[in-house]
Amino acid sequence: MTQEVPYRRDFELDTTSIDAPIRIRSRGRAVLADPMTNRGTAFTIEQRNTLGLVGLTPTGVTTLENQAKRTYAQFHRASTPLAKYLHLAQLRDRNEVLFYRLLTDHLEEMLPIVYTPTIGEAIERFSNEYNRPRGVFLSIDHPDTMEDSLLNFGLATDEVDLIVVTDSEGILGIGDQGIGGIQIAIGKLSVYTAAAGIHPHRVMPVVLDVGTDNLGLLSSDLYLGERHARIRGERYDEFLDQFVKTVHRVFPNAMLHWEDFGTTNAHRLLTQYRGELCTFNDDIQGTAAVVLAALLAAVKATGMSLEEHRIVIFGAGSAGIGIANLIRDTMIRDGNTTTEADALRQFWAIGINGLYVDDQPELLEFQKPYARPRADVHTWDVRNPHHITLDDVVRHVRPTILLGTSTKGGAFTETIVRLMHEHCERPIIFPLSNPTSRAEATPSNLIKWTDGAALVATGSPFPNVDYKGVRHYIAQSNNALIFPGLGLGVAACNAELITEGMIYAAAKALADMSNEWRHGSSLLPGIDDLRRVSATVALAVASQAEAEGVARTPLTDPIQQIFGRMWQPKYPTIEAI
Repeated sequence: MTQEVPYRRDFELDTTSIDAPIRIRSRGRAVLADPMTNRGTAFTIEQRNTLGLVGLTPTGVTTLENQAKRTYAQFHRASTPLAKYLHLAQLRDRNEVLFYRLLTDHLEEMLPIVYTPTIGEAIERFSNEYNRPRGVFLSIDHPDTMEDSLLNFGLATDEVDLIVVTDSEGILGIGDQGIGGIQIAIGKLSVYTAAAGIHPHRVMPVVLDVGTDNLGLLSSDLYLGERHARIRGERYDEFLDQFVKTVHRVFPNAMLHWEDFGTTNAHRLLTQYRGELCTFNDDIQGTAAVVLAALLAAVKATGMSLEEHRIVIFGAGSAGIGIANLIRDTMIRDGNTTTEADALRQFWAIGINGLYVDDQPELLEFQKPYARPRADVHTWDVRNPHHITLDDVVRHVRPTILLGTSTKGGAFTETIVRLMHEHCERPIIFPLSNPTSRAEATPSNLIKWTDGAALVATGSPFPNVDYKGVRHYIAQSNNALIFPGLGLGVAACNAELITEGMIYAAAKALADMSNEWRHGSSLLPGIDDLRRVSATVALAVASQAEAEGVARTPLTDPIQQIFGRMWQPKYPTIEAI
């Protein structure tokens, strides 16, 4: 049964249909004040008369296309990335359809503005640049207000497909950002809508304000979050558990997307709740899926099977181990590797204390499966057996795949790369850390040091590389190639869980869209093709959900069910009520 929201809306809109009219009950300036009902100078004369708008806008009537042209020019007049971000944020708060039309038309150009890397600065400056509230702010100091806070957002029980939540501890590469983390949830949801057509009125951004250990924020008079150190331990766990149970009760059809939690909590919370409700961690599962997609395309180009490769993970934290887990499971699912132990023998994981070895006490539970037995490295010629470096590992292991998630810029040196290439005809090297300054190597160097043989994907956007008459198109291992389609697929079939099979299906669908057979081709589709990519991924995810028996809505007409859920940023027909 639909749960009523605490107040009457000024409009009615069937958000499950892409062609539904918008039924507006407000009049005059109230119409212009709501970003979903406002269309500014695009209101026709008849609509202006009906809605009490005569005299409240310039007399000329324009089109959505011309509005988009005007706002795009304004966007380019903004002098800095942050100014461009603020311009788009103000546009979204004024006219939601126009915002998404602009973003969809220029997604490749604007994605770095509404999401990484520019959103990092917006998050840091949230309290300084605060303008209009957007999202739900839940305080650990006021847990009794949680359900009311969620309902006050204005969506009924059956109107929420997706909730993106963060506790702001592990924001991008800038760490604990307190209440400013709401911006990462907002940015993520903008991509879900622009890339996959998730309706902007079927999503909810949430920040869990549990305090902050960022002394700069606590010392600022302008900081808008709870002014105390970050709460941890039992009280934190109780608050998180209350949140999960409340969301599952109030919005039982919603997919819960965890974003930028700290490493320890990210793995722990995903493990704890993934079997209870439809939940997903993009930093772990989304990153892993898009890297696996690029890897599957690259492996096909090498002519070797995946389980034959020797894989080094440099920077084996939350994202690195998430990638390793999905590769391991793929070896078992698709290859001749029959046991987990067999698959794990193909990995060498490196952290801040060097190669993971089973006698290291500082390893976290999720890292321990990747620790090598001390006996495996006992005979290695290394300077410090208790801190075995990347150089040591490459010399002794002779890897065929090198993945970087360390944020240690330049760690893949010329010596290491050339040594790897000596023993591997087509080395697969993915410097995945963001931003570009923290990438473990640049594609141009990797191509040069391997005489054009390296198969490369990066975490940040890099220019293509021309080398000896061949243009190498550099794949960006961007999570936006996976998570929007995953969310769309889950919504289309109303999945009750997100399984490892669904994550793998998303990666496989993405990998199948590459042209790995052509030398120099990108290992992944481009960001400019996100609508098609998202629809393809969504179809694979929904089909896998149905095959595994976790789809609550049958796929009677899969393509139409996917396409029919992809909201288009255009002005709907208006009915005055």
